[in-house]
Amino acid sequence: MSDLRPINDHPDAAKLEGLDHTRQYDFQLAENYSYKSERGLNKRVIEKLSYMKNEPEWMMKFRLRAFEIAEKKGRPKWGPDLSHLNFDEIFFYIRPQDRKGTNSWDDVPEEVRETYKRLGIPEAEQKMLAGVGAQYESEMVYHSLKEEWEKQGVIFLDTETGLQEHPEIFKEHFATVVPPEDNYFAAVNSAVWSGGSFVYVPAGVEISVPLQAYFLINAQSMGQFERTLIIGEPGSKFHYIEGCTAPTYNSDSFHSGVIEIIVKDRANVRYSTIQNWSHNVYNLVTQRAIVGERASMGWLDGNLGSKVTMKYPSTYLMGEGAHGEVLSIAFATDGQHQDAGAKVIHAAPNTTSSVVSKSISKGTGRSSYRGLVQIHEGATNARSNVECDALLLDEHAMTDTYPYIEINEKTAHVGHEATVSKLNDEQIFYLMSRGLPEDAAMALIVRGFLDPVAKELPLEYAVELNRLIELEMEGSVG
Repeated sequence: MSDLRPINDHPDAAKLEGLDHTRQYDFQLAENYSYKSERGLNKRVIEKLSYMKNEPEWMMKFRLRAFEIAEKKGRPKWGPDLSHLNFDEIFFYIRPQDRKGTNSWDDVPEEVRETYKRLGIPEAEQKMLAGVGAQYESEMVYHSLKEEWEKQGVIFLDTETGLQEHPEIFKEHFATVVPPEDNYFAAVNSAVWSGGSFVYVPAGVEISVPLQAYFLINAQSMGQFERTLIIGEPGSKFHYIEGCTAPTYNSDSFHSGVIEIIVKDRANVRYSTIQNWSHNVYNLVTQRAIVGERASMGWLDGNLGSKVTMKYPSTYLMGEGAHGEVLSIAFATDGQHQDAGAKVIHAAPNTTSSVVSKSISKGTGRSSYRGLVQIHEGATNARSNVECDALLLDEHAMTDTYPYIEINEKTAHVGHEATVSKLNDEQIFYLMSRGLPEDAAMALIVRGFLDPVAKELPLEYAVELNRLIELEMEGSVG
């Protein structure tokens, strides 16, 4: 279990000493890029992007077809308000200086290194984690993979390099889980995708420590569209973790990633993300996994930043005995709308799933759970359980629950439970009587509320989650 003590009492606190936690993500570095597209999305931007990446012809055609699909579809008319997201003001492709990827941290440009030092990547490397990839603006700038995994055939590259160096594996799986026809933002991503991770783990290989990726938007009015493709061959087992952040600017930025995961028979894959975009980022993401026979897929999804989030990790249980689970956190503060949730599709017999959603709303913040459990005819003995818990920190906070359950199989067993609660005055009083200030007591209760999700994180990520909660809780009293 993760240690959820306050940061100052944590055994790793020495590493964090001297860091101004209240300002950690309030930073802006000078923009330093070798190419910046014109504003707006059009065929010229797409063709230039594909040319600069030296892509095969089939990818250029794929991008242009996706652009046509996006234009025909138009933006969704449901969910959070996206009326202020102006594509005409967005730079859809920015290439940093010294773009060439490297496996050595010392070779990364100084301004990029400085940014990532604030986010703890060198610490992660020192902990001998399996692999680290870092994306800055539209491109990956740093990638490292432990030699022992490379010898076993594990591939952990940026997506462009995966396309160039492993074209057969890439083309076989790319856009098979999330095609551009799926939704508007998936089509936009398909047209201008850049960066992301390409992960391939051979049959029977188990990776004991997480693969990691970090994504940063530093430029103003930027769109970031990473495309991550993860493939777990039969019997493989591994955990992929990514973190995201952006500095604060006056103008809005746009993040629309696509995550495709293929979990083949008897494989076990976990995907965890802690996203702390600044409050001027629209975070509109499509995440989906296809799960084979007796395979398992686990999502851990944390959303503590952004202006608007629309993100619903989806699990398609296609093989008999497949299992899927989603653990979700959403924290909405003033001016934020966190519209998050999960989708689970049972399409085979004896499949099981579990969804646990924890949301917190503070001030004028609004959190929404939007979920779907669908059980197809013939998915005999399918079982699914959904728990949605919302915590309101004050009288102005808002929360919504939109559960959809579609059952087409008589033998299915489905449970759904939802609760909404406010901070308990008696708990606060008790903690204050034990010597805690009121704001610390509130923060401790919030951490306890999130514990079922946080305890599934590796220790260093639990520390980071504590830190982010402390930042979000500032100003809760008075």
